[in-house]
Amino acid sequence: MDILIPTYNRPAALAVTLTSLLSQGLRLRIVVSDQGEVEARIAPEVQAVARVLEVHGHAVVWHRHLPRRGLAEQREFLLSEAHGPHALFLDDDVILGPDALPPLQDTLKAEGCGFVGYGLIGPSFLHDERPHEQAIEYWRGPVEPETVTPESPSWSRHRLHNAANLFHVGRDVSGHHRYRVAWIGGCVLYDVAALRAVGGFSFWSSLPPDHCGEDVLAQLRVMARFGGCGLLPSRAYHQELATTIVDRRVDAPRVLAL
Repeated sequence: MDILIPTYNRPAALAVTLTSLLSQGLRLRIVVSDQGEVEARIAPEVQAVARVLEVHGHAVVWHRHLPRRGLAEQREFLLSEAHGPHALFLDDDVILGPDALPPLQDTLKAEGCGFVGYGLIGPSFLHDERPHEQAIEYWRGPVEPETVTPESPSWSRHRLHNAANLFHVGRDVSGHHRYRVAWIGGCVLYDVAALRAVGGFSFWSSLPPDHCGEDVLAQLRVMARFGGCGLLPSRAYHQELATTIVDRRVDAPRVLAL
């Protein structure tokens, strides 16, 4: 499996994310595209975990991808580096629990849909119960294409991914369950052919460098043509760092057509 990680000025967080890939039970090819002011791979903690990953048979590929043209262009570059049929876009501030990746891969293969992902759990919110945000719509049959837009009622599904809602909803769940999403941030396994079929992130040239929502727009396009789902219980956790995208006035799914 290809693991595609965009990173910017987060060497310590990146090291934590990379460390969590050691306990996945799969042979991985990890591609890091770095646009930081100082190259992350020279940080001692990043060097250390990269060596351990390689000791365990994983390939780690580094790219210094400059100049910065926005996250959509960064993700499009990473997509061009994907070699296999499945690629996980993983943000540089995510921690995967042990054996998190095999259920994603198994579900993607079984469903034949465009993507499967884990919504992120914020560990600092474990004691913040929010029943009003915990509505969940399970897929009862096969995952099918569906159209979601910022104006549609299904857009409200995104509230399920706030705080630690997925932890609370999934704590008594046995097995793995597919559910309907508006979008998933931070940890999404794509069928590479499906993502490329809808143009990937090639819309980057229609956006200014300062934008957000590029991952959302790509998922909406994949979901409309191939379907996509979330997987419960989630095994992905957010490091809860401040966003590196300060200017969020241009939101891709609101300014570009689905």
